[in-house]
Amino acid sequence: MSTSAAPSYREVVTPRPGEEPQWTPEQLFTDRRDVKHPMRSPPPPRDIPPFPIVPNRSDGSENPWLTRTRKLYITAIVGVLAIIAIAVAVPLVLRHKKAVKDANAPVATSGTSGSVVVTEDGTKFTYINDFGGEWRYDPTNPFGPGGQPQNWSKSIDDQWIWGRDVVRGVNLGGWLVTQPYAVPSIYEKFLNAGPLPVIDEWSLSLAMGDNLQTEMEQHYSTFITEQDFADIAGAGLNWVRIPIGYWAIETQPGEPFLAQVSWKYFLKAIQWARKYGLRICLDVHGLPGSQNGWDHSGRRGVVNMMRGVMGFANAQRSLNYLRTFAQFISQKQYSNVVPVLGIANDVRMDLLGEIPVKSFYLAAYNAIRKVTGTGAGNGPYIAIHEAFRGVFVWQDFLQGADRLALDQHPSFAFNVTEQDAVSDLVRRPCDWAVATNHSSEHFGITLGGQFNGAVNDCGLWITGIGSATTYTNCTGQDDYTTWTPDTINTLKQGALAGMDALQNWFFWTWRIGNSTALGRPSSPLWHYQLGLAHGWIPKDPRDSAGHCGPLLNETASFDGGYPAYATGGDGAGTIVASQLSSYPFPPTTFEPGYNSTQISLLPTYTATGSPITLPGPTFTSAPFVDVGSGWFNAQDNDLYYVPVPQCTYRDPWNAETLSLPTAPCTAVNPTAIPTPGGSSSAPSSTASSAVITPAPTFS
Repeated sequence: MSTSAAPSYREVVTPRPGEEPQWTPEQLFTDRRDVKHPMRSPPPPRDIPPFPIVPNRSDGSENPWLTRTRKLYITAIVGVLAIIAIAVAVPLVLRHKKAVKDANAPVATSGTSGSVVVTEDGTKFTYINDFGGEWRYDPTNPFGPGGQPQNWSKSIDDQWIWGRDVVRGVNLGGWLVTQPYAVPSIYEKFLNAGPLPVIDEWSLSLAMGDNLQTEMEQHYSTFITEQDFADIAGAGLNWVRIPIGYWAIETQPGEPFLAQVSWKYFLKAIQWARKYGLRICLDVHGLPGSQNGWDHSGRRGVVNMMRGVMGFANAQRSLNYLRTFAQFISQKQYSNVVPVLGIANDVRMDLLGEIPVKSFYLAAYNAIRKVTGTGAGNGPYIAIHEAFRGVFVWQDFLQGADRLALDQHPSFAFNVTEQDAVSDLVRRPCDWAVATNHSSEHFGITLGGQFNGAVNDCGLWITGIGSATTYTNCTGQDDYTTWTPDTINTLKQGALAGMDALQNWFFWTWRIGNSTALGRPSSPLWHYQLGLAHGWIPKDPRDSAGHCGPLLNETASFDGGYPAYATGGDGAGTIVASQLSSYPFPPTTFEPGYNSTQISLLPTYTATGSPITLPGPTFTSAPFVDVGSGWFNAQDNDLYYVPVPQCTYRDPWNAETLSLPTAPCTAVNPTAIPTPGGSSSAPSSTASSAVITPAPTFS
């Protein structure tokens, strides 16, 4: 692109040979007599007077004939000039009127397949939806009627009925919480650039250094865009599950994540979802200290949430953030778009223990329902992960709880061998159907929050940067360009089986970015968009209905009748007393192997901090629209858990195996917790209220 200045008022661009001269708009309508044409020589001088030579009279007076002739010439010239002026002026006037009309033309506020969508930055794309979907968005009424993803799915404004309406969704993995295999190029760029090996968002943030915000915003703004939401609806899907980290709200000193910025992109997601009729499950993937030690929790290799010396304090802090998320999405402006809140992704019960996990789940449930109240329409459904124990063990958990959903993440990709035939593996997801039916009938809403079509764990960094795959021979397994039509059709059967068995599902994940090293995306069987284009994902997800029937000996199916309390009906919120007493907070057991006396020594925070509220968006075309205060329940005056000022604390991200303090530290008994090699100061206890990154602007 040239950076030279445009021609000035009387300049003319010298054309290349064979081109016509170029004139600026000003030159076209100004006096051009003093401008030489660049490609034509001036005509030779002609000794021709402007009028016929008629001598004057002998007395020197003007000849009448000459006077009449001049008048005729002048009249003719004036007439010609007038005609030219009219010929030029009329089109200009008409063109100006058309431009004014176009500028004042109403912006399209809805459209069906084939319509052109203009995004907030002026980008245009054609909306393609062969399933009767319609987008709908009025910039002057941003919380007005929204879209409908397909003609068989509810519009965003219609009531979702569990047991009748079916979730067909995808995760937006790698977007607001990065993962190396989902966005490999950003990790490849900084792989050897940081003070630590780059293996997760923690170390990636350190490697980015002063460019952290620039790099992350470039990722946020390009990895998922408005067109993705339109394409998701066009793929026959009606929900998205969006992972988010606690750092969307705040970070404490020493935590390198980019604080608060991802929230403004989640606000964009809400508006895009409304526009195309998609509902959102907001799923908290990263909690303080990490609940699983995997890279998608923010930091790999450590588990300090409900585990270790700082585990309980980290859990208290996690409750702060869950409460803030719940307060925001429960507001009337957002509640129909974000009807489900997942409180902790991929919890490792094998490391945390059953009682601590269930104790945290109950504490989170109580904190959220204190905000929202109970019964249908009061706040979101609360989704808890089955903690890799399967759904059967949760059958009796918190019976009577109001709108508590169970989220399962079945996968067999990490425990297959070369001896397992692909034709057999693609049938295996149908086994999930029996458990899903049973859980739906006895527990309540049972979601397949994550599943994929993978038949092994081959793929760039699927098991983490530097980690080996369990499948020993991955040669050719990852390169979809070499797959035959028969292979693609066989793999498609696995996707159909998972969809049918899980019934209400979210495929992991919508897209995987290109690897710079490979020049293409890796892990294709985890990539819905790619599979849709190449055939191992069905064009119409409804094709999965009934797929598993002929493959199962079990014929019982779920009839859609959930327990009444599970959907906010009779008895919602009245939990069986024995369940309430079984899971106190703090719990009666705590890993690694603490007894009741040791649990009493665990460092704790105190509820004396100011709660943090999240802002809504701003709209240039509706500057005075009510976007909400961020705090649904004004009667909720409970304070945030924050460090006790007189106490010192261990590193909340590195305290799994440290020794316990010898005495508790509280505001009444400010005994410092000994730290090997000295003491570390507590994180700041000051929590700002409603002060975070400027919200996005929508035109």
